[in-house]
Amino acid sequence: MNSLLKRLPRSRLAATRRSSRRLYHTQTHPHPLLATFSRLCVEGPFRAALALLPDLASAGLRADPVSLTRLVKLCVRHGTASDGRLIHRHVADHGALSHGAGAGAGGLFVSNSLVSMYVKFGLLDDALRLFDGMPERNVVTWTTVVAALANAEGRKDEALKFLVAMRRDGVAPNAYTFSSVLGACGTPGVLAAMHASTVKVGLDSDVFVRSSLIDAYMKLRDLDGGRGVFDEMVTGDLVVWNSIIAGFAQSGDGAGAIELFVRMKDAGFLANQGTLTSVLRACTGMVMLEVGRQVHAHVLKYEKDLILHNALLDMYCKCGTLQDADALFRRMPERDVISWSTMISGLAQNGRSTEALRVFDLMKSEGVAPNRITLVGVLFACSHAGLVEDGWYYFKSMEKLFGIRPEREHHNCMVDLLGRAGKLDEAVEFIQKMSLDPDSVIWRTLLGACRMHKNANLAAYATREILKLEPDDQGACVLLSNTYADLRQWTDAEKSWKAMRDRGMKKEPGRSWIEVERQVHVFIAGDLSHPSSDFIVQELNRLIGRINALGYVPQTEFVLQDLAIEQKEDLLKYHSEKLAIAFGTMHAMEGKPIRIMKNLRICGDCHAFAKLVSKSEGKVIIIRDPVRFHHFQDGACSCGDYW
Repeated sequence: MNSLLKRLPRSRLAATRRSSRRLYHTQTHPHPLLATFSRLCVEGPFRAALALLPDLASAGLRADPVSLTRLVKLCVRHGTASDGRLIHRHVADHGALSHGAGAGAGGLFVSNSLVSMYVKFGLLDDALRLFDGMPERNVVTWTTVVAALANAEGRKDEALKFLVAMRRDGVAPNAYTFSSVLGACGTPGVLAAMHASTVKVGLDSDVFVRSSLIDAYMKLRDLDGGRGVFDEMVTGDLVVWNSIIAGFAQSGDGAGAIELFVRMKDAGFLANQGTLTSVLRACTGMVMLEVGRQVHAHVLKYEKDLILHNALLDMYCKCGTLQDADALFRRMPERDVISWSTMISGLAQNGRSTEALRVFDLMKSEGVAPNRITLVGVLFACSHAGLVEDGWYYFKSMEKLFGIRPEREHHNCMVDLLGRAGKLDEAVEFIQKMSLDPDSVIWRTLLGACRMHKNANLAAYATREILKLEPDDQGACVLLSNTYADLRQWTDAEKSWKAMRDRGMKKEPGRSWIEVERQVHVFIAGDLSHPSSDFIVQELNRLIGRINALGYVPQTEFVLQDLAIEQKEDLLKYHSEKLAIAFGTMHAMEGKPIRIMKNLRICGDCHAFAKLVSKSEGKVIIIRDPVRFHHFQDGACSCGDYW
């Protein structure tokens, strides 16, 4: 540098030295306005920093890229989308977005922060417009857009296309790119190809990529694929353990989730909130109360974690242990609308509708605004208690009182309310006047009511409507054929069964399961393959002998086949819930209820059987079917025989 200066003319040398001093002074002593702006971009407040942009423009000063990026981040935390657009205009007008060959990295740095800002404000199209105008993009730019598209509703295919374009642009995806885009894989083939890509570039061993792979397989209900990724791990990681446990729990394989949880603990990993929430979901699905209680002991460490406490509350409600649920609810240091809604629904599903409505009143008195889920629970309570007038009141006033417009779930509750009460014509009129197009769920609810009240003509109408929407719905065909069979219209029933056979449909067998000593035992109607079947049949015969003395008579009308009475009684005898009850009484512990879960609605004969066994054996029997709980005690049921 000194040799270069010596070769300059004296006048030019002096000018160069003055310029160098100014540059040095500017770099070490920035303009006071720039210094203030930089400080505000770090410390805030955001509004004060934003207000300096016009002053900088008037003074012809350009803020440095680091400060501008910090301002954008402040905007995301404390500003609005309009503020973000104002910042974007400022940096564009004053050349701060210039990047590409010879322009340095600062402009790209600022552009990336603006793309991210638009994404976080939910302005994906704005982000894409900025992206399209960028002369240069790096892995951060591409990954931000790919992740945003992968998470956007209905734009997952675009995320995959952008990944292809990213590679064509010569930018190699990183672990975060793959972690983001794996969730956009909507078919097994696409997921397999993406999985292969992660292996090819050596990122399949990255913990976050592996976790995302497991999540992706689980979303496609490919438990084996997810388990395969998990089992390939050389060393474990809590993130991956949580992914596999959550995947099994969400896919309905509660037993698998709990088995993995036990393995995780044996491997020396400590469960966190995410783990415990997933395990509680698994316990809820399997009615595994004892495991849930063990998880409760872990939850005590997180006494202020509302999400975890809500999951625990839901588990107790859905395992039918309302005493535990109520105790937890009262002790919770904080309760949000989810807590209240869970308690209301739990009470309603367990046959305590009046209490559910009282809790709803208490919720309102404490100033907690209900949401749509709360109102579903309230209407469910009315439906399962036959409170038709109350149900109409809540339905008609929910928008006026709470600002909640009735959605499909609320309309379905009203159809259920009217149908259970035998007001089938009123239910049909309600459906026809709905502001929403009725879906198959609503028609199926009507069909169930038709079967309950033995209205074959209306059942056939509801079935036709269901099959228009879902041609392969075998459940509707089963309900229709059962309705004909209830009425002993065997010719029509046979026609319906034949139509099912011609379509390759099969009736789902009744299944019941019970947890004994932390092991789940599954029983299928008419299936005596359980290792203890001989003892179960002996116990079942003993129970039937005991309740015969109490007046039990098999209700053969619930056998929907044209058979002799003896054959019907034999079929009734081996219904899955009866087998589970017998197994439960064989292993019942003093003071502990027998808890059973069932995949189908309990039939009237099994309902009567359970009531009388609860009386003869002095046991509480709790049966959970797909809709509600039945608590049998001293010869009575919590449903009041209205189910």
